[in-house]
Amino acid sequence: MENTSGVGVLDKVTSILGTLEAGPATLAGLVNATGLARPTAHRLAVALEQHRLVTRDLQGRFMLGPRLTELSAAAGEDRLLAAAGPVLTHLRDVTGESAQLYRRQGEIRICVAAVERLSGLRDTVPVGVTLPMKVGSAAQILLAWEEPERLHRGLQGARFTATALSGVRRRGWAQSIGERELGVASVSAPVRGPSNRVVAAVSVSGPIERLTRHPGAHLSQAVVEAAARLTEALRQS
Repeated sequence: MENTSGVGVLDKVTSILGTLEAGPATLAGLVNATGLARPTAHRLAVALEQHRLVTRDLQGRFMLGPRLTELSAAAGEDRLLAAAGPVLTHLRDVTGESAQLYRRQGEIRICVAAVERLSGLRDTVPVGVTLPMKVGSAAQILLAWEEPERLHRGLQGARFTATALSGVRRRGWAQSIGERELGVASVSAPVRGPSNRVVAAVSVSGPIERLTRHPGAHLSQAVVEAAARLTEALRQS
């Protein structure tokens, strides 16, 4: 086995996971690829299955498990939050408005990072606050690229329509005027993970009297650029 660490069991486990990176494998396939004895390969694969690092497909073959996806998502979120501070601060400075980053969690969205406008009337969204997925430009972004069935469910009771979300997908950004809160407007754009799936929404928000009833006209470019910077941060290894 290559890249040995000197910790035998860890090297063996790593060789199994490395083999499964290429796709599902039978026990015989694991033995052939890793050079492990059959009982050892079986014992370790079953142990990995218990920890959800390995699972089985419908044919009973071993394959990479859901725990790896969860760990990858956690690592991605850490990278996202690490990059968010400077990006949101720059967005705030460029637009003069409060900036936020939202992630979806089921039927709500959570503000995971925020930078407030330095002075004057502002839209304050505290980190950790939960907001509905039925209103606001960030909700539009987090829903617009979902699978059709989930998108249809998400539109039920929403303040925006399927036609509006079609426009969001075409433009690459969303705006809302008084949807989430009376007198507040916002513009949002999607942050995408390595698989190109939308994982978060970057927003700027403020009073309609300052953002006007067409906030996207003068804010969308800056918001889209901020989202692109965060997308790039997630795609860096």
